[in-house]
Amino acid sequence: MRIGVNVPNFGPGTDPQVLGRWAQTVEGFGYDALFVSDHVVITPDVAAQYPAPFYEPFTTLSWLAGRTGRIRLGTTVLIAPYRHPLLVARMAANLDRLSGGRLILGVGIGWARGEFAALGVPFERRGALTDEALTAIRTAWKDTDDYRVGQVPLWVGGNSDAGIRRAVRLGDAWHPLRTTLPWLREGAKRLRAVAREEGRAVPAFAPRIVLRLTDTPVTGDERLAGEGTIDQVVDDLWELRAAGATDVVLDPFQGDPAETLRPEPAWRMLAAVAEAWELDGTEP
Repeated sequence: MRIGVNVPNFGPGTDPQVLGRWAQTVEGFGYDALFVSDHVVITPDVAAQYPAPFYEPFTTLSWLAGRTGRIRLGTTVLIAPYRHPLLVARMAANLDRLSGGRLILGVGIGWARGEFAALGVPFERRGALTDEALTAIRTAWKDTDDYRVGQVPLWVGGNSDAGIRRAVRLGDAWHPLRTTLPWLREGAKRLRAVAREEGRAVPAFAPRIVLRLTDTPVTGDERLAGEGTIDQVVDDLWELRAAGATDVVLDPFQGDPAETLRPEPAWRMLAAVAEAWELDGTEP
């Protein structure tokens, strides 16, 4: 099971130097991949959680590709309705080729109504637009030499049944976000059941979980996967591996944009997990 890290590409403390330090730190710890998020217009609903500056993901990952050597580069998640699918296909193909085949393209339908309005994209059609975009991207990669890439994995985000079905029909992996371990175990079963219903291969299971280390155990039904003592977090990773996860993305952002001014606590948590999981290029 590969482990990646969601890197904040937004907030008051984020600038090119900090992004470079994040990438080199994550790669230096032995993690397999780094991911960034996506917003285009920082409308009030977006800014409340992810304030400016917000670095556009393709631009950011292209720059970080030159600052790293082996780590994979991904989006968690690119909002598919925001861009023309042929533009996404070209940018993704170019980034994958320029980085030596390191791209993971995670996509989602989006949630920020204000941002959709600013871009002139109908919020109510975001699911259908995402389906159309994924189909068009795959067609462009397959049928046009100018776009063709090797095997860029398409991870489909979304915790709903619609997201699971979209992953089965159009994705290479299902990428649910920040929820509890029991929910993720049931979600993995649901993924397999939907694949059987659709008569399709089961996509990979690649959840993104929180990373919040505590000195004492976190208990209760609401405990998120990745939350608690280092032993709890490592146990969660083993449980996800047993549930069939091929990849897990750790998200150390706790929700306060001021965290971007002091990334060192997040790096210490990532160092602790890397040591406990023995991230040295081999599985524990």
